[in-house]
Amino acid sequence: MSYKHVIITEFGGPEVLEVVEENALPEPGAGEARVKILAASATFTDTMVRKGVYYGFKETPPLSPGYDMVGVVDKLGVGVTGLKVGQMVADLTVWGAYTEYMIRPADSLVPVPVGLDPAEAVSMVLSYVTAYQMLHRIAKVKRGQKILAHGAGGAVGTALLELGRLFDLEMYGTASKSKHELVKSLGGIPIDYKSEDFLAKMQAVGGVDAAFDAISGENFKRSFKSLKKGGALVPYGFYNQAMGKGGNVALDYMSVMLWNILPNGRKASFYSIGDLRKKNPEWFKEDLGALFDLLKEGKIKPAIERRMKLEDAAQAHKLIEQAAVKGRIVLMVNE
Repeated sequence: MSYKHVIITEFGGPEVLEVVEENALPEPGAGEARVKILAASATFTDTMVRKGVYYGFKETPPLSPGYDMVGVVDKLGVGVTGLKVGQMVADLTVWGAYTEYMIRPADSLVPVPVGLDPAEAVSMVLSYVTAYQMLHRIAKVKRGQKILAHGAGGAVGTALLELGRLFDLEMYGTASKSKHELVKSLGGIPIDYKSEDFLAKMQAVGGVDAAFDAISGENFKRSFKSLKKGGALVPYGFYNQAMGKGGNVALDYMSVMLWNILPNGRKASFYSIGDLRKKNPEWFKEDLGALFDLLKEGKIKPAIERRMKLEDAAQAHKLIEQAAVKGRIVLMVNE
């Protein structure tokens, strides 16, 4: 049986994404499972992988992008217990999820509750776990505190707002004017990053308890200045550097670490979902499970602007890089 997947033929623009058909399905080895993919997120991180600028990523083309997926177990390898064929599962793959079928270590798969929409479920894996862990594992926000979220109209930004609303947080979010209604609908107070000075606004309200910043460069510095005493900056990406707008990952990292040790009453902690999963693998399963419960209970509902076909991955990447997406894009597979 043949199957299709999207590969990066070489590092570059969206045009390097190509749909390839393979003649035979991959076979699971001992301790592995073959998963029939139902949904995969199309994220900004995937565009960084495609361009070869995702910090710490060492794989080289040809390879399939795709940081997360939801699918059903299609075949089990020898020695696998605790899973059954036909069961819906999720995983943080980092790469490889733009495909109809893939092999995963069985112990990395997280069961998805029966009845969840695969597109909404896959939205939990990267974006919502990132937001949840930054709020509760890193910044350790307390009910009713104030936060600042950059890119508040994007995949992680909308997740921060929705989860923050459950915690009665006072939330400010930078976003383009076209995304302000979305930010408001999620309980946030929008700030137009093109025409408004977010630092001045945050200082006018007495500073925030936590700031979440994936922009990098000078933005990190201004976010740090937005904190009140005892506040926490959580940098979690390098958007400017990835988009060729300047910035230096190593320099940014050293700068943030320096601010962290100065006697200024504030702290900064970089967040990486992959690094934290390696350090505390049970946290990932626990937090994703908690998010699935919130989703099933109707307490959260991810903002999905578009559901696109696997074959439309290049168009999805173009939309993401144009910042034309309110919320997120999900690639629907094997429908």
